[in-house]
Parts: sequence; structure tokens; C-alpha cells
Amino acid sequence: MSLMFSGIGVSRGIVIGEAYILRRNQPEISAQTLKRSEVPREVRRYKKALAEAKNQLEQVRKSIPKNAPSDVSAFIETHLLMIDDSVLADGPLEILKSRACKAEAALEHQRQELQKIFDEMEDPYIATRMDDVNHVINQIMRVLVAQPDKSQSGTSETDWKGLIVIADDLTPADTIVMQNQGVAGFVTETGGQLSHTAILARSLGIPAIVGIHNLRDYIKPGEQLILHGESGMVLAEPEQLMIDSYRKQQRLFREQQRELRKLVDTPAITEDGIELSLMANIEIDEDIKALKRVNADGVGLYRTEFLYMNRDDLPDENEHFQVYSKVARALKGAPLTIRLADLGADKEAGAEITGPLAHNPAMGLRGVRLALSDTTLIIPQIAAILRVSAKSPVSIMIPMLTNLHEVEQCLELIEQAKTQLTERRIKFDKDIAVGGMIEVPAAAIAADQFASSLDFLSIGTNDLIQYTLAIDRIDDRVNYLYDPLHPAVLQLIKMTIEAGKRADIPVAMCGEMAGDPRYVRLLLGLGLTEFSMPPNSLLEVKRALLGSNRQRLQKASNALLKCSSRDSQQQLLTKINKTDSATIH
Repeated sequence: MSLMFSGIGVSRGIVIGEAYILRRNQPEISAQTLKRSEVPREVRRYKKALAEAKNQLEQVRKSIPKNAPSDVSAFIETHLLMIDDSVLADGPLEILKSRACKAEAALEHQRQELQKIFDEMEDPYIATRMDDVNHVINQIMRVLVAQPDKSQSGTSETDWKGLIVIADDLTPADTIVMQNQGVAGFVTETGGQLSHTAILARSLGIPAIVGIHNLRDYIKPGEQLILHGESGMVLAEPEQLMIDSYRKQQRLFREQQRELRKLVDTPAITEDGIELSLMANIEIDEDIKALKRVNADGVGLYRTEFLYMNRDDLPDENEHFQVYSKVARALKGAPLTIRLADLGADKEAGAEITGPLAHNPAMGLRGVRLALSDTTLIIPQIAAILRVSAKSPVSIMIPMLTNLHEVEQCLELIEQAKTQLTERRIKFDKDIAVGGMIEVPAAAIAADQFASSLDFLSIGTNDLIQYTLAIDRIDDRVNYLYDPLHPAVLQLIKMTIEAGKRADIPVAMCGEMAGDPRYVRLLLGLGLTEFSMPPNSLLEVKRALLGSNRQRLQKASNALLKCSSRDSQQQLLTKINKTDSATIH
């Protein structure tokens, strides 16, 4: 009999394949007390296990393609930093020596103590950081007990090929190894739309579903599954009619993609003559190829964190210049907005820069705060962007702004860089546009002040929603509260757009909302005309916007701002998305 399970679809695609149940049973922890003479040998055993666990992660890091998004290597870097941190490098050894216990028991005791500390902080973000700690501790523990780990070292390069993996959760290392070996898709029992697992699945193009609790209790190894990554549905032991139906959906999806491609050269203009700007968010070379395939108007967000990842030093001015020049040449005169490095949170630079792990990185030293605390991070980057601006239309975007003093400091650094380039007789665009990201509620509320000091604004909805609603978007216990339609979120978006109009400067959106066809007509009704998104979302967004009438959308969009019930919101959103539906030939 077929069974259906529902979770959170985090990476699109329909796959049909056999189930592989990934179980990592916790090893038994011996309570054995050692003789004092045995303690030095146990210390050496723990240090050896620590070194081997680090070596395993480094091997995974080496297998990451050079053009992989920075999110991929960021997670591995975080785990490597944790292994080197004194909490895991020295803490268990102190317990081992004081208690004369086995290394496994000392490590488990350290885990429990850390869990207590994290629990007492009562911050949802901390749960995610504890997940990272557990991933690393489990890695060390498996080495200590010599437990085979199929995800780290399969018996052959085709171990995961064509399989649909079901697990409680997957580490970044798991996900990378599986992708390299051709996994068809995966389902996890925990996680949310923006959990580490979900982010990596989308980055690596693996159809995936998260948040189906206790699924492994119902699925048998080798059982045939259908995974529908968009709807979040898993079908177990489907009947042949179902299989045929989903194969038909696979073909239909491919046909829809072919139809979308017909829109590549269609101008993005509304029914009432409003010209729209549909830009791309990019990071790697493949993104540049993708934006050309969909004929994007340019780049609204170029993420540069990858230049700082997976290395022990900092990129110099020439390295920045070479990379940005290559992108600018590929764009052939289309605009390029380069975001200054948004490091911190889960995107750490080299170990020499990062220092100790923050208790709550999302609220800590990240983005412009980190850059201004150590200007060596961005001074070479600013100089390189200015040099590129001599021949290409380039803009600078400042991340994670919260106050005008940060803007003033950044503008001063840019002026200093201009002066130094002038002294070096290097050309640059003296009027280069400088904008800021609005991704903190304080910045949205003070958007008029930011608009008076900057040349453009760009709304980053991922963080704006997280900070506005005080929820960790990657904690599956609270991510049901992650709501782009929350009246407070929409009001902040509206305030930012209106501030841009009053100052007569452009306002764009580069968060996930801008690439979601469900919300773009609503955003158009609120006054947004510049959208920046992953290239693979652009044609769907264009289809949603073509034929719409902004003037008629405004009334329903403003009404949705005042809705307090979810049902009313959904009814109005449905009305917005049906209004002036475009007929595309």
C-alpha cells in the first residue's frame, strides 16, 4: 500500500528512486575508570582521533569544486574551526585527566555541558549552532569508536548514485560527498526552508525535502520512493499509475521550462507601461552563464564572500580586480552591483581573522560591523571595485547597515581609496554609485535617512524577516513563523520603497521574496520595480509580472498590508495573483 508523507520542499525537482536509510547509532559510552598510568595513553588516543576527524573534513573540503557557492565551503570551514577551538581540543582532555575516564566519556560529558549552556541562553539561533557542535562531536566520536561512516568514505564512487537518502539530518560534509557521487535526492527528519541542509541542496541542485519527523520508522531500505521537491511530498511504494503520473509531471516540467525560455527576449513591461528591471544574484561562474541564458538586465547582487573562504590569508587588491574584471567583461556593459564582503554569521574568513566563535553570530560581528572593525578586509576590495568602474558600470553595496555612522565610515573609506588611486594615477569612476542593504528593521524604519546619504537601496528580505520576527529561519522548531506576509515585514518593505521615492533614488530587492512568483505581483503593487534573484527564477518571475497592471494591483496590495488573519492574507494574495493574468503566447 502506498504511503504519503509531507514535509518542507526546499529544492525543486521530481525524482524516483530507491530509499537508503542512513542511521548513525550512538556508540555506547563506557563509564570505565582508568588507572592514572593509563591516562597519558588515553590523551594520545583522543588527540589522534581529533586529528583524524579534522583530516576527514579537510578531505571533504578538497573535494569541493572551485566554483561551488561560498555557502558550501562555509559550513565545512565552520566545522574545521570548531575542531581547532579549545572547547573541543582542550575541554575533553581536562575532563579526561580530572576524572581518569575514557576519551568517549569525556567528550560526551563536554557535549552535555555545552548543551546546558546553549539551552540557558534561550535564543533560537543557538539551537542551530549546537547542531553544528553535535555534527563535529559525532565526527570525533565515530573515529574514537572506529565506527564506519558511509557518508564520509563510501566503498566506491557510485555508492549514492540514484539513491534517495533518508536521514535525521545531514552534515555539510555528507551533502557534498553525496552530491559528488550522484545522489538522486534526500529527505531529512529535521530542518527548515533555510537550514544548512536546505541551502546546500539548492546550491548543489539536489532535490530535497526536510522536516518529515520519524520518517525512517516507516520506510524500508530499498523501498521505491517518489520525491517531489517543490511540494514537499514523499510517496512510498507508489503504484505503477502513480509512477506513470509523476513521470508525466517530469516531462511536463521540462516542457514548462521550454515555454519559459520563449520569454527570454520579451521586454519586462507591465500592461500599464511600467518598465521593470529583472536582475540576477550571482556568485560563481555558472551563475554568469545562467543569467546570460535568461537575458537578465544585469547583476543586482554579486556576493563576494567566496574570495575569503577556504584559505588562511586575505585576497589582495589584484585578486579582487582580476575576478571582478572578468565578471564585468562577461556582462558586456550591463550593470554590476558588487556587495562588500558580508562575512560573519556562518560565512567565516580565515582562522586568523575570525577569532573565537560568537554565541550568536547573526546578531554579532558580521557584515559592515566586521569590515569596519578590521578594514583590511575591505580596503583592497573597495580599491579593486573602483578600478573596474573605469571601464564598466559598477556599483558598491554595503551589507548589514544599522546606523548612519556606518554609512559615513564606509563613504570615508571609499574616498580614501579614491585619493590613493589618484596618487597612483589609476583611473576610476569618480561618481560611482554607493548603496546599502536594508536587512535590519532599524534600517527600514530609518530608510529616509539612509536614502538621503546613499545612491540606492536594496532590500534583503531573508535577514529582514528573520530579525523582524525574532526567529531563527533555520531552526525547524520555529521556522513556521518565518512569514514574508507578516504585516510588520510588509510595512517595513513599503516604508523602504516609499523612502526611495521621496529621495528619488532606486530601491531594489535582492532577497528570496524577489525571486518567488507568489509574491512579486504583491511587491509590484507596493511600488517595487527592481527585482534581483537567482538566475533560474527570473523567467518565472517575468511570466508572473507580464501583463499585470500596477495601478490595479495597488489597492489589493495595500489592503493586504492591513490584514491580520492568515486566511484573509491568502485570499487577497490569490486575488492579486489572478488580477490581470497575462496571456503569454
